[in-house]
Amino acid sequence: MADFDCDFFVIGGGSGGVRAARMAAQRGVRVVLAEAAALGGTCVNVGCIPKKLYSYAAHFAHDFQDAAGFGWQVGQPRFDWAVLKANRAKEISRLNGVYQQLLASPGVRIVRGWARLVDAHTVQVQTTEEVQAFTAKHILVATGGTPSVPTFPGSEHVVTSDSMFDLEPFPNRLLVVGGGYIACEFASIFNGLGAQVTQLYRGEQILRGFDTDVCHFIAQEMRKHGVDLRTRADVQSIEKTADGLKATLTDGSILVADTVLYATGRVPNVNGLGLGAAGVAADSRGAITVDAHYRSSVASIHALGDVTARVQLTPVALGEAMVVVDHLFGDGRRSMGYDFIPTAVFTHPNIGTVGFSESQARREFGAVTMFRSEFKALKHTLSGNGERTFMKLLVDTASDRVVGLHMVGPDAGEVVQGFAVAMKAGATKAVFDSTIGIHPTLAEEFVTMRDPYAG
Repeated sequence: MADFDCDFFVIGGGSGGVRAARMAAQRGVRVVLAEAAALGGTCVNVGCIPKKLYSYAAHFAHDFQDAAGFGWQVGQPRFDWAVLKANRAKEISRLNGVYQQLLASPGVRIVRGWARLVDAHTVQVQTTEEVQAFTAKHILVATGGTPSVPTFPGSEHVVTSDSMFDLEPFPNRLLVVGGGYIACEFASIFNGLGAQVTQLYRGEQILRGFDTDVCHFIAQEMRKHGVDLRTRADVQSIEKTADGLKATLTDGSILVADTVLYATGRVPNVNGLGLGAAGVAADSRGAITVDAHYRSSVASIHALGDVTARVQLTPVALGEAMVVVDHLFGDGRRSMGYDFIPTAVFTHPNIGTVGFSESQARREFGAVTMFRSEFKALKHTLSGNGERTFMKLLVDTASDRVVGLHMVGPDAGEVVQGFAVAMKAGATKAVFDSTIGIHPTLAEEFVTMRDPYAG
């Protein structure tokens, strides 16, 4: 590998790219990483981390109200948007420094600039001062995804999720367009922070791809919390007026908002990457096509994470990074499984899920036994809050294996993470039934469901 400037060139300093660069460098590999923006990628800077922090902030509105039922007298709370933004920015800056150190410690060379592929072994980086060229034995593309907004009259007036954390001023009236997890999360967050939120989705039900019962239940709870959620609704045009952004809907009705968020999907971040010049194949969405070892159509160029549009989750990109490094610089025994990947949606209340939805399970296994429960959590017997919790288990009838687990309720992600380990290990319903529950908790409901749900 001495004939190249480096052994491993990584394009993209997000979660997957940083993990791959760091793990490779720790093995003694000469690594260069190029990133034009802040280290940490979408997740750290404009995704998972700041979104979860804002979700915490929004929950306090409910906590203040709930406290009265427990004997606390709380004065009129006042939310300071500027303080939240400043504190979030400080924490993200700290994390950027952590990522810098994670790369510097094992000796990764960081080049600040926009990288593009030239050929199978050459990367060109446009920095603020000059254009630099690097040759590498292996190249990894880990540039993630980027928000996608359709073109329509007035689309220039909308914002994407990347802009939501530093809006100025705070949007007292927010229109959210989209029905995926990003749209639902921001609708919940800004509703909790005090905005009047309307959410539009052109489909029949939000969160397409999730279990149908979960979708219906969270829609009910979001409306209960105050989100004006409208399905089979879409925007036709947007006009900027003195009173705000006037959105004309496809049914002819009018909505006026201070901010319009379009969360209608993300696409692979490949513009200007030079895929064609290097001969790297991509699908119709722009996603880089890779094999089981994350190798593209060009043997020396690999890709992982959202730029391949497989499973768009940060922990998945991290796992894929470990596989790539082991394949290129290790013994090649590590593999990545895509079954039973747990995920959470930070709506209010949260969603946690792992395994198959009911429709998927019935297609996959045929006979499926379902268990489900809906109830008011112990906390809300005194709080006066009308929020309810939903839990559901799906069992392959033939093997007794639990193949789907779904929850809508407080800290659902925290609860489901532990159960995901058991399901990955192949736990059966009999194992669940023989497990002692922790009482009183929400989680114990998953090990006390005895009677199948008949519908």
